[in-house]
Amino acid sequence: MGCCGSAEVRTRTKREWKPLEDRSCTDLPWFLLFTVFCVGMGSICGLTIATGGAARLIFGYDSYGNTCGQRNEQIEGVRLSGLDHRDRKFVFFLDPCNIDIVQRKIKSMALCITLCPTEELTTYQDLKRFAMVNGSELCSYELAGHKYPGLPERFSKCPKLPVPPSKPLPVFNRCTPLDVSCYAKFAEAVVTFVSDNSVLHRLIAGVAASKEIIIGLCVLALVLSMILMVIIRYISAVLIWILTSLVVLGSLAGTSVLWWLYIDHRLYGNDTSTKVTKEVKEEVEVSRDSGQALLVYAVAATVFTIILLLLMLFMRKRVALTIALFHVAGKVFIHLPLLTLQPFVTFLALLLFWIYWILVLLFLGTTGNPVQNEETGLTEFRLTGPLQYLTWYHAVGLVWITEFILACQQMTVAGAVVTYYFTRDKNRLPVTPILSSVLRLFRYHLGTVAKGSFIITLVKIPRLILMYIHNQLKGKENACARCLLKTCICCLWCLEKCLNYLNQWSVAGAG
Repeated sequence: MGCCGSAEVRTRTKREWKPLEDRSCTDLPWFLLFTVFCVGMGSICGLTIATGGAARLIFGYDSYGNTCGQRNEQIEGVRLSGLDHRDRKFVFFLDPCNIDIVQRKIKSMALCITLCPTEELTTYQDLKRFAMVNGSELCSYELAGHKYPGLPERFSKCPKLPVPPSKPLPVFNRCTPLDVSCYAKFAEAVVTFVSDNSVLHRLIAGVAASKEIIIGLCVLALVLSMILMVIIRYISAVLIWILTSLVVLGSLAGTSVLWWLYIDHRLYGNDTSTKVTKEVKEEVEVSRDSGQALLVYAVAATVFTIILLLLMLFMRKRVALTIALFHVAGKVFIHLPLLTLQPFVTFLALLLFWIYWILVLLFLGTTGNPVQNEETGLTEFRLTGPLQYLTWYHAVGLVWITEFILACQQMTVAGAVVTYYFTRDKNRLPVTPILSSVLRLFRYHLGTVAKGSFIITLVKIPRLILMYIHNQLKGKENACARCLLKTCICCLWCLEKCLNYLNQWSVAGAG
């Protein structure tokens, strides 16, 4: 009886751990840290709105620090500030085609006006008539509209003639000229800026020249992925053997080609060795280096092929397990078809976050203290002091929150698949296993997701900084520095991939 009782106690003790009932929040300090960080991101947005940066971006502001469409306060040291622009809702640039694409701004005086010019104005008499009829003065505020033709300041404080017709943007209230030549100058500035960066230039040129091919390949990839899902579901065994055969045959064929090229090179070198003279000594050395390179490649391919064949030989019995895994994966998509929509949901979440991030970044560009530009004398808003580091904080948020969203997707998929796999009676699956996985994620595992995404961020940000430094110093540093930078970038890339792999495994285990 005692033994039976002890066995019963041991059995009950072993079954006391119930993972579904004994769940608890994981990595709570990391969740609190991520929450504080997100509050900081929201505070940056609130700061830009409270200090008028958002209003200046949306409604526009003139060169004296006045926001259009509002009553403004006087800015110390800035003349013509503190004006009442409630009736002047549109931003007008005296020379809108004077664009500095490198500094990302228009080098022109901006004014708040009542109405954008709807017809071409060719003389100062036209400017006077437009001001008198429409009540919209297109010259600087201190100039009276009825005196435009005779004022000596008209050449520097009035718009450049002829003034093209324009219309306001539907959201940002800027008067945009309808003249195509202005946009041609803008395109020329963009091309000039892009041409300074050879990599970016080649990238844009390649995309523009092959956009039809890129779209076609994207559609083809989507179709092939659907076909692959069907193949995994119904003919997974055939697929595994086909892939295995292709890998083996490809390795054998590649090794054979490399040895054939090496032997052919040696035979050709032996035939011509007697004809070598001093004039072709350099060509012979280059040929010898090529032969050594072919030998190294052939030996490496042979070693790889032998190892691959040995693995296939000793692990041939594991092929059945691989086929079973593919078969289970096919069943998962049959029972959980909404998993195919999960990438689209993640893309939508990323798109919304990126739009928010870009808007706040634009708000930061119009937030700060008013500063007069020494070159043009125009008033600009710049972040000074500790506030100038808000942009870096905002940049870190881009990487961390992006990785966090991607990790949430992995956790959701892992939780739904695990729920399906460990439910013995498939007819008793939850009604919405994906929704249940999402709720489980938000209830228990947000801290784990935040910790994993933060570790990846710590590796990714230094790599991005090193890549930026490498691109900026290209052609200026010596070979040692270039090699060191590339080595650091490669090491950080490998570390990031390993962390991503470990993060996915931890996510799957937590799910």
